[in-house]
Amino acid sequence: MALMDVTGAMLIGSRAVLGNSGEIHAINPATGEQLQPAFGGGSISDVDAACTLADAAFDSYRNTGLEQRAQFLDAIAQGLLDLGEQLIERVIAETGLPRPRIEGERGRTVGQLRLFAAVVRDGRWLNVTIDPALPDRKPLARADLRSQKIAFGPVAIFGASNFPLAFSVAGGDTASALAAGCPVVVKSHPSHLGTSELVGRAIQKAVADCGLHEGVFSLLVDSGTVVSEALVQHPAIQAVGFTGSRRVGQQIVALAAARKCPIPVYAEMSSINPVFLLPTSLAQRTDSIAQGLVDSFTLGCGQFCTKPGLVIAINGPDYQRFCNVVAASTAAKPATTMLNAGIHNAYTSGVEQWLANKNLQCISSGVAPSGNSCSGQAMAFTVAASYFLQFPKLLEEVFGPASLLVECSNAEEMLKVANALDGQLTASIHMDEADLPLAQSLLPLLERRSGRILFNGFPTGVEVCHAMVHGGPAPATSDVRSTSVGAMAIERFLRPVCYQDMPTALLPSALQTENPLRLPRLLDGKLQLP
Repeated sequence: MALMDVTGAMLIGSRAVLGNSGEIHAINPATGEQLQPAFGGGSISDVDAACTLADAAFDSYRNTGLEQRAQFLDAIAQGLLDLGEQLIERVIAETGLPRPRIEGERGRTVGQLRLFAAVVRDGRWLNVTIDPALPDRKPLARADLRSQKIAFGPVAIFGASNFPLAFSVAGGDTASALAAGCPVVVKSHPSHLGTSELVGRAIQKAVADCGLHEGVFSLLVDSGTVVSEALVQHPAIQAVGFTGSRRVGQQIVALAAARKCPIPVYAEMSSINPVFLLPTSLAQRTDSIAQGLVDSFTLGCGQFCTKPGLVIAINGPDYQRFCNVVAASTAAKPATTMLNAGIHNAYTSGVEQWLANKNLQCISSGVAPSGNSCSGQAMAFTVAASYFLQFPKLLEEVFGPASLLVECSNAEEMLKVANALDGQLTASIHMDEADLPLAQSLLPLLERRSGRILFNGFPTGVEVCHAMVHGGPAPATSDVRSTSVGAMAIERFLRPVCYQDMPTALLPSALQTENPLRLPRLLDGKLQLP
């Protein structure tokens, strides 16, 4: 048996463990085929074993040197590439996603790991701050005060359904937690069992090759709630990373809050990502905006968390022409495979509710599915803003290739729609110079409701870089202060510690007066560069 074969095992530290709580199979959503092998579901004792190991690994791992930790992240990235075609084929089988999408997502996942390796080496995330002693200060002397950020503790991470690599076992949550110095215990998504094991074994190998404590990484399996609930409630776990539905995210938040010692949950849950089309831009770029919109809300069968599910414009001849182009473009879109039966059923239910609502008009349907029960058909709907404002249920996400166009009678009504929105991951404004006054009125409303504001573009596609914010107010996320993508994601798993009059022999390297790590730091209130 080769090291990277799919065996159906969980990974608890350095061990491969076959769960004994029932059998779970991944399903090929394109064919309905049950994929082999069967995975054994985990138990509460498996959760305890993984979390106990993570707790035992925490102090040694968080005190690893910056270079060693960065090399570990680089080793995971290389391990994913070394899996080669085996990984690509398994992801395709478990998701129905096309090869270019999977290859692109693998590249993004590798890029995230390497980004965080660079972030670790840079050291700015430590936020080193030193206020030297002032023994002669009157009326009171000042003690020597030095602070830095340290890791929270072991983190529980839940694999996402829509990104089997980039938001899963070695995805952004795992990469940022490991970068911060936190061991991770991952619960794989039941749709991606083989993918999760392959990636998990690459991480497990990197842990061993880099000489780290085996408890730095574990991978658990379950199709129900037993493992998930036990993981969130385990006393060793100090934070949670989650990407998924609002319902499950809110359940995890409630479990974490009910603990004797509550812990933070960084849950990305739902977003309809409103797009505002201002009058001049709509008049001058009708066709390109309409085509770009349809391409965006059908991309990946509408299964991106940044899918533009709501479009707001002012009714009139330009808007009617826009609707005609949207309808024609949507009608030409083929039905494509959705990630699993659960997602497909939820999408079908959401669209059926829209179709049953006499106040909504379906202006176009894409090519009908043929022979695949998990295919999602593209749909475009319109609704009057006056009704939209009275029917809050239309603010709920319909996850799949559908979008709702809201017809406003004037700019004032457009602002009312903006003011009625829940928290969002993104908001977009299409504008030309003549639209500036309306854009200026919209901007403060959208700043209060979204984590990323785009101009003259569509939100699908999230750059992994230092400036990116992939977060926002509830219900988009459970913590408005954080981002799950980009270099700032490391901050979720850090907390500040101040050391007062600490003996030199005990000072962490980052806080030593000589600055042996050559880090940027704040010295007596002034930025000091190495």
